[in-house]
Amino acid sequence: MGTGIAEVLVRSGRRVIGIDVQEAAARRAVAALESSTARAVARGRLTGPERAEALARFGTAPDLAAAAAADLVVEVVPEDHSLKREVFAALDAVVRPDAILATGTNALSVTRLAAESAHPERVVGLHFFNPAPAMRLVEVVSSVLTSPTAVAAVTALARELGKEPVAVGDRPGFVADGLLFGYLNQAAAMYESRYATREDIDAAMRLGCGLPMGPLALLDLIGIDTARTVLEAMYERSRDRLHAPAPVLGQLSAAGLTGRKAGRGFYTYAAPGSAEVVPDGLTPAAPQEAAGGARPVRRVGVAGSGTMAGGIAEVFAKAGYQVVLAGRDAARAERAKARIGRSLERSVAKGRLTATARQEALDRITPAGSWAAFADVDLAVEAVAEDLEVKQRLFAELDAVCRPGAVLATTTSSLPVVACARATSRPQDVIGMHFFNPAPAMKLVEVVRTVLTSDAAHATVREVCGTLGKHPVDCGDRAGFIVNALLFPYLNNAVKMVQEHYASPDDIDTAMKLGGGYPMGPFELLDVVGLDVSLAIEKVLHREFRDPGLAPARLLEHLVAAGCLGRKTGRGFREYAKA
Repeated sequence: MGTGIAEVLVRSGRRVIGIDVQEAAARRAVAALESSTARAVARGRLTGPERAEALARFGTAPDLAAAAAADLVVEVVPEDHSLKREVFAALDAVVRPDAILATGTNALSVTRLAAESAHPERVVGLHFFNPAPAMRLVEVVSSVLTSPTAVAAVTALARELGKEPVAVGDRPGFVADGLLFGYLNQAAAMYESRYATREDIDAAMRLGCGLPMGPLALLDLIGIDTARTVLEAMYERSRDRLHAPAPVLGQLSAAGLTGRKAGRGFYTYAAPGSAEVVPDGLTPAAPQEAAGGARPVRRVGVAGSGTMAGGIAEVFAKAGYQVVLAGRDAARAERAKARIGRSLERSVAKGRLTATARQEALDRITPAGSWAAFADVDLAVEAVAEDLEVKQRLFAELDAVCRPGAVLATTTSSLPVVACARATSRPQDVIGMHFFNPAPAMKLVEVVRTVLTSDAAHATVREVCGTLGKHPVDCGDRAGFIVNALLFPYLNNAVKMVQEHYASPDDIDTAMKLGGGYPMGPFELLDVVGLDVSLAIEKVLHREFRDPGLAPARLLEHLVAAGCLGRKTGRGFREYAKA
């Protein structure tokens, strides 16, 4: 991190002295800077002469006395309060009275460090993200002791460096890490409980949320020991059980399995520091179907006439399946097919589908006005309203209509699959098949087994997912499955930050997009999903796990009560132009 910040500064024309008591570390910093600037030249981002000038502006020193003339000192020593306090005390005796002292901590109290300094007004948090040359976000952290002049100076510097500064108050994790580490901790706990494999957890969050990395791979990159330190600091302040480090983090840290830097963490790597994951004893074998064997599926029934039902029917039809699309009446089913036709036409216009393939897919879809049309389907997929009573009535009807051996799947995202299974006389044939919206574009399908689901039904759905070009992940029948169980507490915590006046929706969205690599900020996503839908899922999670930290944010409840549901009503956390 220190070397990365130094690179950003020297490339901006500033003179930088890298101070480290270990001579070997200083040599590594010089070598790393030479290497990274050489890559920048090779990629056309820097000229040869510019590189030479930047390198000439960097020097190293073994003693803090070298900071005597500095305008700004940025401390990025390990996350240990005693060590940082020692550094700040030494700097107080060395630097000019008008110099600014910045800490790069993301877990410790900036206020406490400032209070222990001889000049607390000049102490500020300046939290860069790794790798500093590439990441645009910088969190500027002020304490109640920090002078506005110091805050203004480092904010202006961040902008001059081409960064996006976000002003935040002093609390562990600040904005980005405050939201990110709670999510990572829950993922570690999910893995520890053996609810899902490390591969499925990571794939679910990459494919279901568009994240650049899965949470367990990200923990390995950050360093499991570092993550545990951050979580300990967060828990000490919040006493929120969601921040209490999952025991597996302590176990891995104690064993020296701290992630990529050690060559092993949640995954095993080719060598310490390598990004190459290599097979180990936990790596799943090549896909094999369960002993029961997959049943043949040629004809599929899709129950429902809404957006999700239409998207699922489109996916099956494009994959070559004969599809029966049934609604509550024939008119609804016909309208749903017409919408599919328009969707396919857009794919043709974008060059993703030929006109012939469009017509063939459309011809495979037969609209129907009753569930009786499912009499000869091999797989029935329910995509009706997210209401347990409605789904149970439908499954009872499907049980009476569908032939013996047909697999019955629900697309629920939050209701118990086993409750749908118990509405039938064949619970062994009932399974969850949770597609993500929009179904034609999203590759992820959560395959949800109940305690009653047979191996044959599970194998059938896994095989069908492969035929559809989807990525199936296995999980058990509990609220939220993988994605929603990890995503919605993160969204809820973002709402709590706004509720507590810690940060604005705009700053939080910026922090998570630039600092966490999220395709959308939490408030953008909440307004798209719908605040009422989000609140309903939060309530399901809270009811299932009984964790106080999962209780829906009051602000979310108030907005829903006021009818501010997001884009669909023109107002949620933001206002939208009427269509």
